[in-house]
Amino acid sequence: MFADPPYNLTKSFNDRKFKQTSIDEYSEWLDSWLSQTVRILKRTASIYICGDWRSSAAIQRVGEKYFIPQNRITWEREKGRGAKSNWKNCSEDIWFFTVSDDYYFNVEAVMLKRQVIAPYTHSNGEPKDWTETKNGRFRVTHPSNLWTDITVPYWSMPENTDHPTQKPEKLLAKIVLASSREGDLVFDPFNGSGTTTVVAKKLGRHYLGVEIDEGYCCLAQKRLEVASEDQTIQGYIDGVFWERNSKKYSRKGAKEAKTQRPARII
Repeated sequence: MFADPPYNLTKSFNDRKFKQTSIDEYSEWLDSWLSQTVRILKRTASIYICGDWRSSAAIQRVGEKYFIPQNRITWEREKGRGAKSNWKNCSEDIWFFTVSDDYYFNVEAVMLKRQVIAPYTHSNGEPKDWTETKNGRFRVTHPSNLWTDITVPYWSMPENTDHPTQKPEKLLAKIVLASSREGDLVFDPFNGSGTTTVVAKKLGRHYLGVEIDEGYCCLAQKRLEVASEDQTIQGYIDGVFWERNSKKYSRKGAKEAKTQRPARII
């Protein structure tokens, strides 16, 4: 389950308004829907819940009532409004819970390809844990809980929509690949513009998304139709996630990505 609920902020989504509340009130609201998901999740399920620094403590508090906390991912949003009297907000959290200790996690499916700036070598001069290519020196490394390779969708990216808090497909791809197998069910109770369901479809998973806004449902449906023809995920090529700005996403790269395992249309 991947959940990206409204954060504890004063914000409007179309004709719906949300007002910042106390951490206790926000925790109560989180509990009102999260408690209802317990009965539908398998014992082997993984749960990811998004938040910012204001809501993160409440997510931990409520999540620990029902699930086992495994980690907290912090990802760099890259964008963010500057502030004259505070630090600029450019990161968000994703809490990783499981229903039990019996859960699936495939680290090999989410390896990160990074540029090597200061290469180490063995005593004989051979590369140590990196390779030389015509495009530069790269190392394939295990992912951490700090993600700095994510780009928030902007106007020229095909996945971009009018949704104000749209999550990047690359972010969802990491989670879907790490915590599910092909044919598993991915559930999103706050589906928004459909990123979770679109990525699940591209990666051959079953999917179920719930969204209260009809306009965003239409966006999600359109994206799902496009995903039937185009399974590319920007930044995910040749089975690894490329570090941001380490490889140009050229037409050739897009063509290579299209030749990956075809998505199962569900």
